Amino acid sequence: QVQLVESGGGLVQPGGSLRLSCAASGSIFNINAMGWYRQAPGKQRELVATITSGGSTKYADSVRGRFTISRDNAKNTVYLQMNSLKPDDTAAYSCNAVILKDAWSSWSDYWGQGTQVTVSS
Repeated sequence: QVQLVESGGGLVQPGGSLRLSCAASGSIFNINAMGWYRQAPGKQRELVATITSGGSTKYADSVRGRFTISRDNAKNTVYLQMNSLKPDDTAAYSCNAVILKDAWSSWSDYWGQGTQVTVSS
């Protein structure tokens, strides 16, 4: 089994910062892309940022310049540093990873359970 466990969410004032972490564990042979998505109440889930195994990154326009995605391949962990947070960033944030469980499997998508980020004064 593969598990993704997120941490680091919470309540923060506008302009503040939070750092999310997501660790993948279990039967893992290799990890390709990892990323963060978010879903606000009444809205569709949207991509926040992704990072490849080689370190190439992609950001949503709404977060570029404020959020930074990074990963530690040795720890199978992806991070999201969120600065200058705005009320519009309030959402449930979920991590995603494209994982190969063994040399005979196919690449599959895995999701964490989500962590709530609330930006409010």
